Amino acid sequence: MTTKKTPMKVRSVWISDVHLGFRGCQAEALLHFLHSVETDYLFLVGDIVDFWSLKKNPYWPQEHTNVIRSILGKAKHGTKVIYIPGNHDEAMRDCAGHIFGNLEIHLDYVHITRDGKKLLILHGDEFDVIVKHSRMIAKLGNAAYDTLLWLNRYVNGLRKFFGYSYWSLAAYLKLKVKNAVSFISSFENALAHLARDRGVDGVVCGHIHHAEIREINSILYCNDGDWVESCTTLLEHADGSLELMNWSEKFEQYKNIEAMIAARKAA
Repeated sequence: MTTKKTPMKVRSVWISDVHLGFRGCQAEALLHFLHSVETDYLFLVGDIVDFWSLKKNPYWPQEHTNVIRSILGKAKHGTKVIYIPGNHDEAMRDCAGHIFGNLEIHLDYVHITRDGKKLLILHGDEFDVIVKHSRMIAKLGNAAYDTLLWLNRYVNGLRKFFGYSYWSLAAYLKLKVKNAVSFISSFENALAHLARDRGVDGVVCGHIHHAEIREINSILYCNDGDWVESCTTLLEHADGSLELMNWSEKFEQYKNIEAMIAARKAA
């Protein structure tokens, strides 16, 4: 019995808010996804490395290095990698405009899908008033979020023990708090407005850790989610169609199969 499968082939992949260097990063799941997909374009839509967390509490296990190696390996073997830094890796914005082999760094980027849609790609923190104008409040909010994710590990440990699937406490609270829901709506509308001003058909962003595909006044709004809470990615298929994919369930299935194989070998 083997877990080897033919890689899924797509035209484009968008991932963001990976937060390498942060203890809540689900690097193992992301690595499994990267090994499971072949793509012409790989868009890194900000907060790939969490420099805020690294400065506060240095943490860098082997899995985080392996993610970087996997991304660079794809670039080496023909995937065009576009890196658009976010607020947690904003130091990389000083490198905007530079090209390193098949890896390019941009502040934003316009991608044309196979069916002709023009998509503006940016991280999105420019439209978060708190991040833009009050770094102290932003960092306090980030600390509170870290605490929620710490609690989330224990909650999901209990859920796993009782046979339940992964569940995000932070995402649940985010959608239950009225101000958070209002913020998400305002953020999405601001991005759609920008896309219209730029003369494109849609926008792809990250930042708020809330995966979504929807139309806002005839503008396609896409958020590729994150790899801390939800393990989500946005895909463009060969025909230009877009799909949000949650990798959590597939990764859990993979781990269960691996555990079964290990048990059989040990028997």
